[in-house]
Amino acid sequence: MSAGAAARHGVHIFGVRHLSPNGALHLISYLNETKPLLVLVEGPSDASELISQITLSRVKPPIAILAYTEQLPIRTVVFPLAEYSPEYQAFLWAASNGAEARFIDLPSDVSVSLHAARSAALEKEADSEGAREYRQQINGRYEQVAILAGEPDDETYWERYFEQLNKPGTYRLAIQAFSNEMRQLSEAEERIHTPLEAAHNEIREAYMRSQISKAIAEGIPPNRIVVVTGAYHASALVAERSELTAAEAASLPSVPTKITLMPYSYYKLSNHSGYGAGNMAPSYFELAWQCAKSGDPDKLASLYLATIACHMRESGTFRSAASVIEAVRLAESLASLHGGRLPVLRDLHDAAITCLGYGELANVADAIVRTDVGTSIGFLPEGISQTPIQDDLNRNLKTLKLEKYKTTVATELELDLRENRRVKSEDAAFLDLRRSFFLERIQLLQISFAQKRAVRQDSATWAESWVLRWTPEAEIEAVESIMKGETIELAASFLIKESLAQSTNILEAAALVKAAWQCGLPASMEDARQTLQRLAVDAGDYTQIAGTLRELSLLVQFGDVRKMDTGVLIPLLQQLFLRGTLLLVDSAACSDDAAAEMASAVIDMHAVSQQHFDVVDDERWVTQLEELAYRDDRNAKLSGLAFALLLERNLIDNDRLAREVSRRLSPGIPADIGAGWFEGMSLRNRYVLLSRRQLWEQLDLYTASLDEEQFRRSLVFLRRALAAFEPREKNAIAEMLGDLWEIGMIEAADVLQRPLSSEEQQKLDELNEFDFGDL
Repeated sequence: MSAGAAARHGVHIFGVRHLSPNGALHLISYLNETKPLLVLVEGPSDASELISQITLSRVKPPIAILAYTEQLPIRTVVFPLAEYSPEYQAFLWAASNGAEARFIDLPSDVSVSLHAARSAALEKEADSEGAREYRQQINGRYEQVAILAGEPDDETYWERYFEQLNKPGTYRLAIQAFSNEMRQLSEAEERIHTPLEAAHNEIREAYMRSQISKAIAEGIPPNRIVVVTGAYHASALVAERSELTAAEAASLPSVPTKITLMPYSYYKLSNHSGYGAGNMAPSYFELAWQCAKSGDPDKLASLYLATIACHMRESGTFRSAASVIEAVRLAESLASLHGGRLPVLRDLHDAAITCLGYGELANVADAIVRTDVGTSIGFLPEGISQTPIQDDLNRNLKTLKLEKYKTTVATELELDLRENRRVKSEDAAFLDLRRSFFLERIQLLQISFAQKRAVRQDSATWAESWVLRWTPEAEIEAVESIMKGETIELAASFLIKESLAQSTNILEAAALVKAAWQCGLPASMEDARQTLQRLAVDAGDYTQIAGTLRELSLLVQFGDVRKMDTGVLIPLLQQLFLRGTLLLVDSAACSDDAAAEMASAVIDMHAVSQQHFDVVDDERWVTQLEELAYRDDRNAKLSGLAFALLLERNLIDNDRLAREVSRRLSPGIPADIGAGWFEGMSLRNRYVLLSRRQLWEQLDLYTASLDEEQFRRSLVFLRRALAAFEPREKNAIAEMLGDLWEIGMIEAADVLQRPLSSEEQQKLDELNEFDFGDL
């Protein structure tokens, strides 16, 4: 036996399953029995200084230790702890009994680096047939053990045969024996089929052995040391195997990291989130922990099923106390049939479905999930080791009275950005505005805590609707933002500045002007305005100019809502509007595919001309519209749109309307061009079109003048144009045409509602199958 192995021989090893409530309970008993001076725990060794903060009375699990890299790209490693985690209970025992606690696994700078390399390599390993077969074989072994024990799956087997062990020492011996057997079956094959994973485990175990020897070398007797580790590693830590020397440890790949604490959630701990070391039902296991700790584990079934009934009642489905009692009896009977002492989660599910769901899972599925997983989220008081941006985030939540929204349940928040004159202080008067600034900054940083709902067209400009939901991912995203600044405001400002440096067109710069305005960052808004001004010098893309004008128009029009001076944007608005006006006619010489985007841009420009007629050159804009409306060498759809905009402004009298419609829809004009012009007309205010009888008279004369082939071709395009009309608008057109044909409005409506004849249906089918390839 080597010197290191001999020294470690007297050390107490306690193997656990992470997140095992019975393991935590037996560990406490074992610690009380052995009374160690030092408790060593599997976990990042450079996080040992956080243990004293983890055990503070105001800390509420679930929490997690988060290690993250100091340089981009941000990589993270998370070490979560629930109240019933054996590791967490080991820390509490050490703190209350005057013992020291340390972590002994690889430091985070090495773990993050190895984890990244291991993940990349495992993806390649997973593609190999041997690796896939091996993983299936390993998973199959656990399932096979469960089947031999008469259980449906390994989770149920684990709970019945390990979580319900109640005699002193039985848990430690049983889990160590089980782990040793499974390891002996798999270790040799693991080196062949998944060598990187095997190497990773060997490095970790060699490092942990060296940390144990280091503690012994400090003078702590081996029999006064307890090591808490995952059961898979338990036998390897005292085995006669080599330790990792200081030189070998220094040679391991590493990347600079920082460590912090963060609140965690039961959803993230559960298997549902994909966390590999989680369990199916963290909230259920917390209930099991509380019952076992109080010395009354028999209460678990009744408490669990009563909680399900309570959740069902909250959702409007009522079940009697008698149903709950019957469910408890059924669960106990099911456990007895399996030779169990108490019901396990599978028994409780079956009992709930039978007695509370009346045999249907759908009736109790939601209540089961809420009882199994829960919505609990941890809490860390101020002063606990966190990054500055986490502290700032929590400070803002408290100042803006948003702390109650720090929950895993999505909650709606309605904001009114106007001044509240019923309060005394300025901060209170503009509380919702300050909230909006903060939430916009959060959203800009892609911290998923806040999601803004889309604004309805009929909603007030001062009203905002948000959905807030806190998740561990949001905490990690906040930590990742530390690379941009130490506060939410500084990080948002840096992100805008960084994005401005990468902006290549005016539309991108305009979006950043708007972002700075929404976030309440006047300095950033000025930086974005200057960038936009510089890019505008060479702007020549009509659609980008129109999109930029749309954004600037919104800011100039509603800038006072957010108490930001947007008057400085007016010269830029004028400059870009003039450029867009002068580019209109030339840009309209485009294909039909480009015409759709161009039409939206023209409509945006026209809206700006109406909203800001007092500051932009509206007269020149109208002149350009008139030129486009009567040009035959431009896209017909855009000419029709320009004509409709002039018609909307009452700049075209009835005689001129009749002449232009007659010209555009004459038999000498190809059907697709004429119908395309009419489609462009239909893009604007249709009530104006419906009020002009001359338009429909000319359309009627046009269609009557076409031969059968031309009629079929025009019908394809006219049908596309009229498809956008609402039913009541189509009825109005039918009634108008009925009046023109002197068949009466009522008769026209009857014809419109009449089912199609077989001949008409055949014509419609031919129209649907029309081949556009020859156009």
